[in-house]
Amino acid sequence: MEKKLKHLDFIQIIITRMAVNSFLLKGWTITLIAGVFALSAKDSDHRYILIAYFPVIIFWFLDGYYLYEERLFRSVYDHVRKLDEKDIDFSMKTSSFKEKKGNNLLSCMFSTTHIAFYLSLLLIIIVVMYYF
Repeated sequence: MEKKLKHLDFIQIIITRMAVNSFLLKGWTITLIAGVFALSAKDSDHRYILIAYFPVIIFWFLDGYYLYEERLFRSVYDHVRKLDEKDIDFSMKTSSFKEKKGNNLLSCMFSTTHIAFYLSLLLIIIVVMYYF
């Protein structure tokens, strides 16, 4: 049982790292957008607000990628927890789980939480552009 627990621990560390990366990306997105807003207000050049779209779109993609990888490793975790102790080989390969429903990049990018977060940011940018 010790090998199985150690393997599950390795996988859980990767899942945690993906979740932390996703959280950090959301923080950086808000920080960059706030910085672009401050820059556009300070210099009175409202075209800077157009730049705010780029970090939202790029970080939305990256955040979706991290969620995609997290889901793949959750599938690996689920697979490993069902294995017998003698079958544990400490494999971290995710390729066999890419066909599982919900384990694709588009479904991750357009998950409920990502839609709510990133579309609200895009709406805020549109409102700020309209205001200026």
